[in-house]
Amino acid sequence: MPQIRPILTALRRHKAGVVLIAMQIALTLAIICNAFSIIQQRLAHLSEPTGIDEPNVVVVSNEMAASMTMPQMEAQVQADLVALRAIGGVQEAAIANAYPLRGNGWDDYVMLARDQVRPTTSTALYFSDDHFLGALGTRLVAGRNFRPDEIQSMSVRDELSASVAIVTEALASRLFPHQSALGKAIYLLGGTQPVTIVGVVRVLQPHSVDRWAAGFASHTMILPRRLLSDWGNYYIVRAQPGQSNEVMGKIRETLFAQNPMRIINDRDGIQRFADIRQDAYGRDRGMAVLMGIICVVLLAITAAGIVGLTSFWVSQRRRQIGVRRALGATQGDILLYFLTENLLISIGGSLLGVVLALGLNLWLVTRFEMQHLSLFYLMSGVVMLLALGQGAVWAPAVRASRVPPVEATRSV
Repeated sequence: MPQIRPILTALRRHKAGVVLIAMQIALTLAIICNAFSIIQQRLAHLSEPTGIDEPNVVVVSNEMAASMTMPQMEAQVQADLVALRAIGGVQEAAIANAYPLRGNGWDDYVMLARDQVRPTTSTALYFSDDHFLGALGTRLVAGRNFRPDEIQSMSVRDELSASVAIVTEALASRLFPHQSALGKAIYLLGGTQPVTIVGVVRVLQPHSVDRWAAGFASHTMILPRRLLSDWGNYYIVRAQPGQSNEVMGKIRETLFAQNPMRIINDRDGIQRFADIRQDAYGRDRGMAVLMGIICVVLLAITAAGIVGLTSFWVSQRRRQIGVRRALGATQGDILLYFLTENLLISIGGSLLGVVLALGLNLWLVTRFEMQHLSLFYLMSGVVMLLALGQGAVWAPAVRASRVPPVEATRSV
C-alpha cells in the first residue's frame, strides 16, 4: 500500500483537476441517487394492481347524440346492458361513471360523524349497480353485494346520497382500524343521511393515478347509483378468458342496433383495459426511461473525465514515474499509486455528493411531494461511483506502470 502523504502532496499541486473531478463525481452521485429513487417509485407506481380482471375487461365510452329525459336514458341503458350481456363470450356488463386508471372521476370526503369538522379521509367514488363487481372481475372479501332494490338512478344535478356502500380494505382500515367496517355508518361531505358499509373488496384502484391523489390512492367506494347524463356513460364489459377481441368486434354493432343515435369514438371508444393501463402510466414509464438515460449519460461523462484527467497526469509525470522505476518501484507499485490517488479523489467527491444528494432530495420532497431518499440508493450510488472511478482509471494507470526506467534520463 503506497503512503498517503506523498499522494496528497502531489494532489495539492493539481488542485484544479482534483476539484473538477471531485465536483463531477459529487454532482453525478447527487443526481443518480435521486434518479434511481424516482425510477423505483415510478416502476412501483405503474405496477400497482387495479384489483380487476384486466386481460378480459373492455371499456366502452358511449354518448347519446340526441337529448333524452331521465326515464328515456334509464330505459336505454337497461336495453343496452341486456344486449351487451347477450353477446357471445360476455360474462358480465355494467354501467359506471368511471373506471380504474381513467384519469378523472368523482372524489369526495368521508367522515365518521355528521357534524365532523375535519374529514377523516378522501375517497374515489364509483357509481354503478349490482353488476359492477362482476363486470370488473372484483371479488368481495367480506359482506355482500348490492341488492336490486338499493339501486337508484341519478343525474349530475341530484344530491349525492346513498344508504349503503362497498369499500376497499384500505379505506375500511383507515376509517375503522383494527375492527370490522361491516355495518358501520359513515357520512359523505354535505350528506345528511348515514351510509352503511355492506361490503369490502380487497383492492380497487381509483380513477386517478396522478401524484395529487397519492394520499388516498387505495381508498375507493362504490355507491348503488346509476349516473345518467347527456354527456354519456361508460359500459364495463367483461369477456370470457381469451375472447376479448371477438367481444370487442361485436360491441359497436350491438349498441347501434339498440339505438343508432349515439357516438362511439373510432379511436378509443372501445378499449381493452391493457391499452388503458398503457396510456395511464405513459408518463411514469417515460419518466423512468428518461431518468435511466440521464444516469447512463452522467456516468459515461464522469468516467470519461476521470480517464482524460488521469491520462493527462500520466503524460505530465512520465519522467517522475521513470525515476521511481529506476529507484526500484515495480509496475504494481505504480499501478497501485494511481488507483489510490483516484480512490482518494472519488471518496472526497462521494462525501460531498452525499450532502448534495440529501439536499436535492429534500428540495424534491418539499416541492414535488417525492419520497425521502432511501439509504440503500445512497450507499449504492457511492459504491457505484467508487467502482466506476477505479474502473475508469485502470487503463491510464496500466499505461503509467509500463513507463520504462529510461524515461528518467530524458529531458521534460
